[in-house]
Amino acid sequence: MPLKSWSDTIMIAELSDEPMFSEDMDALVDRIDEIRHNGDDGVPHVIVEFTNVASVNSSNLGSLLRLRKLLESCDRRLLICGVGDTIWSAMIATGLDRIFSFASDVTTALAEIQLGIGPGSGVEATEG
Repeated sequence: MPLKSWSDTIMIAELSDEPMFSEDMDALVDRIDEIRHNGDDGVPHVIVEFTNVASVNSSNLGSLLRLRKLLESCDRRLLICGVGDTIWSAMIATGLDRIFSFASDVTTALAEIQLGIGPGSGVEATEG
């Protein structure tokens, strides 16, 4: 999984389809947990890019929930972007569309984090 530190406070994970998805998510969760154990101040916000992911299973969704919980415990955000129709349908069917924060693409996700807008930030984006 390409895991990029975009800045000191933002990490971008470009996920792939199974079987790599599960391995990539486990590695990402382990990396964030390792950073957290070295001090909460170093834990970055995480953007997970789904552009190359065609489908998800219950294990994948469980990994995303673990990551979200880990980040929230450090007062950090998880944004999911590049979600296709199949994955969006799975999110809606499971009710996870109301749990996770989504952005259309990485650029939008970066802007939301840097500007401190969107769900979970305390400031909601407004329609223009």
